[in-house]
Amino acid sequence: MISNLFRRQDRDRTSPLVAPPAPGPAPDPARPAPAADLPGLDLRPDRPPILEVDAGELAACGSGPDPAAWARAHRHAVRAAVARHGALLVRGLGIADHAAAGAVFEALGTRLLTEREAFAVRERHAPGLYGSSAWPATQPMCMHHELSYTDAPPGTMLFACLTAPESGGATAVADSAQVLAALPAELVARFERDGWMLVRRFGDDIGAGLADAFGTDDPAAVDAYCRAHGIDTHWGSDGSLTTRQRRAAVVTHPVTGARCWFNQVAFLSEWTLEADVRDFLLDCYGPGGLPFTTCYGDGSPIGPDVVELIGATYAACTRREPWQAGDLLVVDNIASAHSREAFTGDREIVVAMTDAVSFPAPTDVTPSFATQERLP
Repeated sequence: MISNLFRRQDRDRTSPLVAPPAPGPAPDPARPAPAADLPGLDLRPDRPPILEVDAGELAACGSGPDPAAWARAHRHAVRAAVARHGALLVRGLGIADHAAAGAVFEALGTRLLTEREAFAVRERHAPGLYGSSAWPATQPMCMHHELSYTDAPPGTMLFACLTAPESGGATAVADSAQVLAALPAELVARFERDGWMLVRRFGDDIGAGLADAFGTDDPAAVDAYCRAHGIDTHWGSDGSLTTRQRRAAVVTHPVTGARCWFNQVAFLSEWTLEADVRDFLLDCYGPGGLPFTTCYGDGSPIGPDVVELIGATYAACTRREPWQAGDLLVVDNIASAHSREAFTGDREIVVAMTDAVSFPAPTDVTPSFATQERLP
């Protein structure tokens, strides 16, 4: 039961990814600077910006209602609105299936990315087109910036709703510049100086498997990947792998220049686990056996009070809108965190990632397994 919280065995796995990523792109017209708002944009403060597309406008983009044709015709305006507001929900497109969603994503993205270092398993429908993360419907997925622990995270997230849930299940967003401004200055200064560290344990019984995260379970290939991407590794005598990677926690947005809180310090903390699950894992595996936890960049532990404060700050900055079938949500992954509410009924959201970016790592040397015996 514990492993099912983090892993699903029946997914279509990708091939090994051992080559370093291309350098992060400089700002270019694919991600335009903020511009004037789209006509008719609903900017109520408690929800993400919403653009309603009427049937006549949709039909005018092609021989009949064609969501991808609309996306191609409005690509620049949509991306400019996302750059201005951090997110945009487009309603009325009628995205009905995987093919339609993929065509819309291709029209709006620069190049759809293959997911690397997956935390929770996704079903892959086509290259760059994924289902939602496997996560229990009864448990919310708290605010996070997708893959912010990698060295080339996506700059833009694309979501489409094929089946709306009966209740709950919204993909809410929170402005990362507002979150940064609301957090205590001394806490921000520490994270800005030291960054944050993600510690993961890959084993046969708990957490994500090697093939889920790296596309291969060959130790040599995994080590090669980790060396290329700034990840420290330690292999246990039982064949388990523990990794550590240090990343920036506060970054400068590559288009707007805004300082943004950008990390998964709270989402991947051991303190976000339900208490009974955490206690069970600690009893079975000890502190070094948790499937994941986060630390300050110098390896010092982050207490539950800090995780609770970050979560409360996200909650104060959250905007939400219930999904309707056919909706499109575009999220600037640097400017906005996103979450997923618990839900009832069927829910199918498809996802794509685009616009890979990179940020300078904290300047100090990352503590390594070779030089620091104590694991967080």
